[in-house]
Amino acid sequence: MSEAALERQIRPIYDALDHGSNKSAINACNKVLKKYTNNTLVKALKALALTRSQKVEEALVLCDEILATVVTDDSTLSVMTHVLKGLARNSDMVAMFDNAFKQQPQSEDLGAQTFFAHVRTGNWKSCQQVATRMHKQFQEDRYVYWAVTGAILQANDLGTPPNIRTLLYKLAHRHVTSCPTPSYMAVDRFHLHLLILQELQLWDEANTLLESDIGKSICSASLVCNETRRDIWRKRGLYKDEGERAQEKIKNKDRNWLEFVSVVDAAFASVQGPDVSEEAKSECSENIARTRGFLNEIAELDGSNNRSASLALLELEKNAFSHGISSDESALVDSMENYFSQFGDKACCFEDLRPCVDLGADAKSRWISFLASQEPSFATTGDLQRVINVRKLQRISLTASELSTDKELQLVSIYIEEYMAGLELGSNLPVTELQPADDLAILVGHAFVSLWTMTKDESYLYNAAVVLEFALTRSRMSFQIRLLLVRIYRLLGASSLALDHYRAINIKQVQNDTLSHFLLTRALTFSLSATGDLTYPSECIESSQIYVSNSQDTPDFIIRAFTSEKYSQIPEFVSFDDKLENSLQRDVVKLEHVRMRMTHEPINSDLIDMELIELKFVFDRFHHDNRDFGMLPNYQPACQSSLNDQTLMFGNSTGQGWLWYFIKIYIRAFQHASDLDDIVEEKLLIGDRPKKSPEPEVQLPLRERLAIRKPEEAAELTADELQLMEWATAVSDWLEPYHDHTRPPPAVVLAEANKQNELRTGLPLRGVDLKALNGDAHANGHSKKDEEAPPVKEPPQLVAQFFEHMHARFVQLQQSQCLPSDLLHVATLTQEAFLLFTVESLRFKTASVVKIYKLGALVQSLKDIRLKACAVLKTMSNDLLKMGEVAGSAERRKCFVESCKPITDSPKLHHDFVLNIAKNVGESRKKVLEGVGKGMVKICANYGQ
Repeated sequence: MSEAALERQIRPIYDALDHGSNKSAINACNKVLKKYTNNTLVKALKALALTRSQKVEEALVLCDEILATVVTDDSTLSVMTHVLKGLARNSDMVAMFDNAFKQQPQSEDLGAQTFFAHVRTGNWKSCQQVATRMHKQFQEDRYVYWAVTGAILQANDLGTPPNIRTLLYKLAHRHVTSCPTPSYMAVDRFHLHLLILQELQLWDEANTLLESDIGKSICSASLVCNETRRDIWRKRGLYKDEGERAQEKIKNKDRNWLEFVSVVDAAFASVQGPDVSEEAKSECSENIARTRGFLNEIAELDGSNNRSASLALLELEKNAFSHGISSDESALVDSMENYFSQFGDKACCFEDLRPCVDLGADAKSRWISFLASQEPSFATTGDLQRVINVRKLQRISLTASELSTDKELQLVSIYIEEYMAGLELGSNLPVTELQPADDLAILVGHAFVSLWTMTKDESYLYNAAVVLEFALTRSRMSFQIRLLLVRIYRLLGASSLALDHYRAINIKQVQNDTLSHFLLTRALTFSLSATGDLTYPSECIESSQIYVSNSQDTPDFIIRAFTSEKYSQIPEFVSFDDKLENSLQRDVVKLEHVRMRMTHEPINSDLIDMELIELKFVFDRFHHDNRDFGMLPNYQPACQSSLNDQTLMFGNSTGQGWLWYFIKIYIRAFQHASDLDDIVEEKLLIGDRPKKSPEPEVQLPLRERLAIRKPEEAAELTADELQLMEWATAVSDWLEPYHDHTRPPPAVVLAEANKQNELRTGLPLRGVDLKALNGDAHANGHSKKDEEAPPVKEPPQLVAQFFEHMHARFVQLQQSQCLPSDLLHVATLTQEAFLLFTVESLRFKTASVVKIYKLGALVQSLKDIRLKACAVLKTMSNDLLKMGEVAGSAERRKCFVESCKPITDSPKLHHDFVLNIAKNVGESRKKVLEGVGKGMVKICANYGQ
């Protein structure tokens, strides 16, 4: 058959794949393969269809057949790239391109594809080597810079030792200097050259480049090159030269803030060292005076059109006092007053002045008096913004002695009155616009949260919720108001309302990584998965899609940057990829999903084995904390905790320490319940292992790492979570000898896995040589081991009494009139302990295991603990159901409305509006309390026997 005829037969396969009809694609491939049994392209297309159909084992067989040959045609290589990416076999993809390039070393396209394959895996050493080969082969200058970039990225890798890092930069320097074309022929090449010189501290060579006419021209036109030039000058100590250059640029109408920073830094150049003489201080004082005069001239020239010079004056006076050059803060206060007078009608004014308000007693008194002298006006939006800035600056300046419930209630009254007045200015705005008075509503929320922090009276949280909900009726696009409501509703146990507001923010893309902590931190507390409501698990999955798209898209962006020679962008893309791939929030959400999954899905070997492998991968990562807590505004007084800290559920967040503690107990429990050991896992693992962290602790044996407990990590746990950790550790220590003794040997496990795979796919297990397995592989199930079984011991007291202790804690919280979230926390942790106990005891539910190893006494102990746990869970369930009825009652709504008297004086916050909020909060609380309670009963029914 001709090539054209073959192409006509292959076309329907592509069409089927494009339309997602994988079954049709497989059938079409089989039809073509009957005539062309060795056609690698058709085999690759079939492997792609099988992969998309989740028929992994069959796809793996085809992949092995294709990879056994040297593939060189573009079509097959392209399809196999998609297949191997889908199977997470990046090392095979790299080997495939390496072999193809070795087979056809004259093919520049294959060389580039090989380079890009290494880029996708982040193997920068190989990238540098391939690019060097390509330059020798094809004599193109860009390949020199590909090699240079590969060397720099390898040097910047966390696992690269310092001495190797220096060698790599020297190698990069040699590449650049030996290139026939000078680096200044392209901006990004020039920038790369500067970075190398900066790292190697080759200041003379850097100076030659920068002082050349073309170097000056490039730096004047390229912000990234100019920023690197500025860093080089600073590291050389040329603050004065940089300051003079910056002054010239400012005189020529350049208003880049970095130029003003250079001017201010130059004024303090003489006092940069640790030991500062009086002569240096005197010189600095003269420099400050000259700089002050220069900045005043620019400020007068710019007026209110640009605030850079005025802001630089603030920075100058603040630094003069902090360096001890000026002993009087009056000049700083003068600058603050002038700045406020000129820019007080701009939203940025508060953030600009905030770093300066930490003043001495006299200066602070003068500043407060100045703020108090500002007459409130609501004539224009500028006047309203000035009022808002005054209120914010006054609030953060409050002292501990000034704070009281009466003071805060007085401020609430002022904020609400001014907020209502400010709404008139935005009465004609479209619904998509933010109200200019929004920040006053947020200040009301701050004041009520402060009152709750001081008194622990949850009625203040009701008031905050009502005012913020009202603000959303006028400014529904305000994400800051919604984020604050998410926090407040989580505290109140109204989780469905928190979820509604979180969804209304319409989180997109990377925001799922930075902001999902607002909703998903300790999400198990509100999860109703046990009753079949998968809302929160679905949120976990949805928020994790960014990590999937990142692993697919970011390598493509890096490759495009290489092809277009945008070298300055590559480190940023690589850093972005690394931070998302190793995101702390990603793995916190992953663990939350595992915790919720166990309440909903049957606890069996499939769940345990899969989650064990994935959690071990997580445990090997070096994490980046990308969470953004700054999105929640903070206008609380400096003497108080920030609004973020005040509204954190249970008083702390789930950081690295929390993740490590929980992941250790889950890995250990899953290890005990699983038949997978390192040998079996290695045989059954399909894709590549993720890159391990270079941290020394990660290099320790897993058993040692699981036993490590650090006080700083424990500090991130609540007292009840810490109790769970101690109990889980005690359970694992108690049952570990029995698990180790009864676990079947690897040969038996692999033989059984091979048997199941043959039943499922008709194919033997890939990579397992049954002939090499020892005689244990032919054993039928569990067989008696030669060594003596460990003696059965009574459970430790901590293990036996844990559930009674948690019930006592639950009752104590009920009597203390705590928030519903606190009760739900204890209840869900008790439920989690029961599920962990189910995992730990799963192996001993098999009658043959108990009989062979004579574990009857152990099983009886397990049964006793299980019965106690079920009794406690059922009691808690009954209490939660009763509380749910009360939460949704008319009486509770009436109490809610009555507690909102501090705000109902305003005619717009009328009774019906408050009652509607009370109803929503009550129904939301009722839903979660009853849902968790019913879920506990269901879990007891599933695992209580």
